[in-house]
Amino acid sequence: MTHEPAQRGIPPDPWDDLRAHTQARLALGRAGAALPTAELLRFGLAHAQARDAVHIPLDAEALAAQLQAQGCATLLVHSAAPDRATYLLRPDLGRRLCDADAQALRASSANGTTSIDLLLVVADGLSSLAVARQAPPLIDAIRQQAPAGWQLGPVVIAQQARVALGDEVGALLGARLVAVLIGERPGLSSPDSLGIYLTWHPQVGRHDAQRNCISNVRPEGLPPAAAAARLWWLCQEARQLGLTGVGLKDRSDAVTLAAEAGDSAPVQPRIENKASAPPSHST
Repeated sequence: MTHEPAQRGIPPDPWDDLRAHTQARLALGRAGAALPTAELLRFGLAHAQARDAVHIPLDAEALAAQLQAQGCATLLVHSAAPDRATYLLRPDLGRRLCDADAQALRASSANGTTSIDLLLVVADGLSSLAVARQAPPLIDAIRQQAPAGWQLGPVVIAQQARVALGDEVGALLGARLVAVLIGERPGLSSPDSLGIYLTWHPQVGRHDAQRNCISNVRPEGLPPAAAAARLWWLCQEARQLGLTGVGLKDRSDAVTLAAEAGDSAPVQPRIENKASAPPSHST
């Protein structure tokens, strides 16, 4: 993100040098008792981009074609929320499949014989922009980093979907783990941030304390390759422990640091029984 030099008549801000290192709104300056006009215009643009990210529909067919070009099999599903307005007003409907797609997945599972170790569900969530921009490179990185012996299912693209929709999809397809790649609530400097929610043995009724979350997946936050590496670390620990959520602590950074330091001893996971509140989200 580039910043313009101080404008004529606007006193310099002592925090101005920090703007080269963050997209946070700081060192905005002032014109008299008010913000400079340029900063007000930037705020209005960021607010409009955040609103658009929520309301612009996901082009699921275009995304499916892009993923198929990468070599992925895809399935398109829709939640029980028939449109965007209903989705925003009725979160419960975004957590359930529509009846037709639930029946289709049930029939597909009955006809299939391949077990699925990790199922990827791409959900529009609260930012279709995040899904369109971040999902293809992230899925490509996930597939490239897949450990030997892990079976990936088809990529399921879900419209008007929230995180818990992945539980029903994963259960119907018989997946051992489901990772929901979902557009996060837009911020004023990050309208295109993607989140990953990982759930062991997905079943309808799972709650947020039974999931692990990887947030802020985008080039300016957690790049796709790093996000994929963290996801696979969690997947392998989840399979070893037979759980996800508060009992599975993300220590992938410690493993990376140990490897860089030349320490060959693996970091052992620690199961903690003390419950902790999951991060707040609206997906």
